[in-house]
Amino acid sequence: MAKLATLEISERAKAGKGAARATRRAGLVPGVVYGGKQEPCLISIDPRIIMKELHREGWQSRLFQFQAGGQSVRALIRDIQFHPVTDVPLHIDFLRLVPGQKVTVQVNIAFSGEEDAPGIKRGGVLNIVRHNVEVQVDVEHLPEHFTVDLSKLDIGDNVRWEDLHGTEHCTPVLHVENFVIASVAAPTVDKAADEAEEAAAEAASEAAAE
Repeated sequence: MAKLATLEISERAKAGKGAARATRRAGLVPGVVYGGKQEPCLISIDPRIIMKELHREGWQSRLFQFQAGGQSVRALIRDIQFHPVTDVPLHIDFLRLVPGQKVTVQVNIAFSGEEDAPGIKRGGVLNIVRHNVEVQVDVEHLPEHFTVDLSKLDIGDNVRWEDLHGTEHCTPVLHVENFVIASVAAPTVDKAADEAEEAAAEAASEAAAE
């Protein structure tokens, strides 16, 4: 189950572009909380709080809790609009969650055991195909992240969807059976460097013979 992160927000009384601009002039980011078969609630939030959460891994599936509309709300960040030049957040949308609801979220994957993998010890290269997976899951079982152990991978081995831990209540959105998450590839060989080394060794051998 994903951990709850508590946010400090304020409610806004007015909607519209003018009210949103006034909120930004006050140094805050306007937003809305919607969903859960309830009326949308207008909010404002400190942009520093938004940026702090975005710099933490897994914010797409992180559960947030705050007071809105006179009640405690659990929600996911659904969309953030940024200024095209400054990248300052301009607006944020939260999806209100209710028991029994299913949501589609991106869940990060936590990799471990890379340093113990036989294939990597032998010079293999870890190729991570997916750092996260989009899944459908009910809100009561929303995972903080998936985990996978790479410690037994040899060159040519793959990690697939079925190898992830924490997926019990999740259905991947990608309609590909048991898709690849990561693999260990053979070490790359610089052919030109090898040929140059061989030529140098041959030249040295000929020089020694003379």
